[in-house]
This record gives sequence, C-alpha cells and structure tokens, in this order.
Amino acid sequence: MNRDPLTPHEIDTDRRNGTRHDTGAPPTTVSLIVPARNEARNIPWVFEQIPDCVDEVILVDGDSRDATVSMAVLCLPSVRNVRQSGPGKGNALRTGFLAATGDYIVMMDADGSMSPAEIPHYLHFLDHGYDFVKGSRFVQGGGSLDITRFRRMGNRLLVATANRLYHASLTDLCYGFCAFRRSFLDQLDLHASGFEIETEMVVHALRCGLRIAEVPSLELPRRSGRSNLHAISDGRRVLRTLLSERTGPHFSPGPEPGAR
Repeated sequence: MNRDPLTPHEIDTDRRNGTRHDTGAPPTTVSLIVPARNEARNIPWVFEQIPDCVDEVILVDGDSRDATVSMAVLCLPSVRNVRQSGPGKGNALRTGFLAATGDYIVMMDADGSMSPAEIPHYLHFLDHGYDFVKGSRFVQGGGSLDITRFRRMGNRLLVATANRLYHASLTDLCYGFCAFRRSFLDQLDLHASGFEIETEMVVHALRCGLRIAEVPSLELPRRSGRSNLHAISDGRRVLRTLLSERTGPHFSPGPEPGAR
C-alpha cells in the first residue's frame, strides 16, 4: 500500500539545486533512462536541463530514422547509446534498466513533455526511504499543459480501477516520469512491451509492498513531432494489464521497504 508522500516544502536545498553534500555515507549514483525514437529536435532541450545529480544518461534508441543518436552525442558526449532489443516503449525501458549501473534509476520521455529539472525532487524521496517515486499531474503542485479532455477522462477511469483493484490511493497512472531503487528491479519483474509498462511498474510495486510516493509534476506540450501514443488502443492495453495482474501469481515479499 502506498504511504502519504512527503510534502514539496520538505525538499532540501542541495537536492533541489541538483547538487550533493557529503553525508559520510557512500555516494548514491543516479542513472537516467531516456527512450527515444526520432526525437532529434527535442533532445537538445532535454539534455541541456539534466541536473548535475545525474551520473549516467542512457539513451535507448528505437531505430530512429533521424539524427537522434548523433544529436544526443553532440549535446552530451558522455551519453551511453543503447539499441533496444525489440519494438515498443516497454522494451526500450527494460533495455535501459538492464544497462543502468546507478543505485537509483530515473525514467523520462525524450519529447520535452517532462522537465529534467524535476529530477532532484524524485531523488529526495528516494533519499528519505521511499522505494518507488512516480510523478503525478493531478496532485497539488502538478498539472498538464498537454492532456486532452478525452485522455483526462480515460486516466480517471483507469486510476479509479487501479485504486479499487489494488486498494491504493493513486492520483495518476499513465505518466512515465518515475524513479526507483535499482535493487528492486528484479522484484518489479517487468515484461510489458508497450506504453502499459508504466502501469505494470506501479502495479508490481504495489503488490511487492514497496514504499511509493507520488510527487507533483508538470506535463509540458511535446516540443516537436508527433506522439507515438494511441489513446484508445494503449488505454485498452493498460486496462488489460490492470485486470490480468490482479489475478496473477502473488509476489514473494522482498527486502524490507526502504532498505538500500
């Protein structure tokens, strides 16, 4: 069951500014996973805002036909380019997760709809004992400048279904700005190939008993190009995931929530 998240005003100055201070403990490393397909026009805006608290950026290229990879290298020479092993956003993310080396994994889109400047907010909650942190456009301080009325209604229906089936109190479900401890990757047991992977992650985190925080996030309009999201077909996949996972095998309890 998810716990009440810390409030935004509790964020410490160092994390908010994307810098770190010496606490005497081994430094926590952060991997940022960015799946991309034909996002060459958007990559510069995204990459130039990545805060210093990110140690590793992994671009998972989905067989782009434009200059996505070369633009990423131009903007950030240290970027790691990984080719995804199959089609779909879910496959891209799973490929990136397996390639990550950081203690924390952050995932975000490459289209400019999510601001890397928010990453320190997510890390703050992981630093304070949460295991899985997900952005929400529908909590105080969050919002969307891009969502349509139809997609908003669909999200409400899916959130209500998830809360009823899994006895949760989520406010957002279909939003792919998330962060989690890499030590829980095996327990998340991800298999989805499409956009429904975001739902699969949340459901598995709930069923594993991970300590979950929702944090406010502002969804921006895609900066350039067209989205690969198909509201109706992808919504159906999300609903099927919610229903099928509810009756699936139970997960064995993993490490104590909050354990590093």
